[in-house]
Amino acid sequence: MTVATQPKLIVALDVATLGEATALVDQLAPLGVIFKVGYEPLFGFGDAIRAKLEAARAPAFVDAKLHDIPRTVEAAVTALVRPGVRILTVHALGGNDMLAAAVNAAAARARELGIEPPQIFAVTILTSIAPEDLNELGLRGGPGENVIRLAALARDARCAGVVCSPHEVRDLKAYFGADFAALCPGIRPVGASHGDQKRVATPASAVEAGADYLVVGRPIVAAADPIAATHAILAEMERAALAR
Repeated sequence: MTVATQPKLIVALDVATLGEATALVDQLAPLGVIFKVGYEPLFGFGDAIRAKLEAARAPAFVDAKLHDIPRTVEAAVTALVRPGVRILTVHALGGNDMLAAAVNAAAARARELGIEPPQIFAVTILTSIAPEDLNELGLRGGPGENVIRLAALARDARCAGVVCSPHEVRDLKAYFGADFAALCPGIRPVGASHGDQKRVATPASAVEAGADYLVVGRPIVAAADPIAATHAILAEMERAALAR
C-alpha cells in the first residue's frame, strides 16, 4: 500500500464552469497540487476536465463518493479509472463487500490500462456533520468513535485510507498505524469562513495531527489570487511538517 510520505495539498475544483476549472488547472498545476473533481465538475463537465487534467499531467482525485451494491460500484470504478487518477472515494457505509469490490475493480482496470491503480479512500463521517447530528442519523457515539469503526471496515477491505475530519486523525493513526492514510476536507486557514463545514481545522493543525492529504476549496478557488493563496497554504503545511 502506497501513501503520501509528506502531506499533500488537494485543490477542490468546486466551480460552475469548465472555463473556471481550466483556469485553475493552468494556474496551479505547476505548484504540484492534486485536483479534486467532485460532483459539480464531474457531473457538469467531467469528461472535459478530466481530459484537461490528463493533458496537463496533473494528478486527479475523483471524489465520486460511490455508495451502492457491490456490482454497481465495481462498474462505476471501472469507468472512472483512467491515467492520472490517483484517488477515488467510496462511502464506508457501503460495507465490506462494496469496499472490496471498489479496490479490486480499481486494480483490475489499472492492469488493463497499464497504469498505477488509484488509491481507494472510504468516506467516514462528512465534515459537514456536527456531533449533535449523529443521533438523528441513528449513529451511536461521537464522530471519533464512528470514524474508527468505519475505518476498520475500510482497512479490512484493503482501502488505502479514509476521508475524515482532522479531529479524528490522531486516533486513526494510533489505531491503524501511520501507513493507513487520512484524507481531510474541512481545511480552513485562520480567518477563513467555515461555510457549511462544521468539523474544521487549519492547515497547520491538520498536518500536526498527521493528515496525509488536505483538501482546500473555497479559500483557494474563490480567492482574488488563487496562486498566492495556494502558496500560503503550502508554506503553512511545510512549516508544520518540519515541526512535527
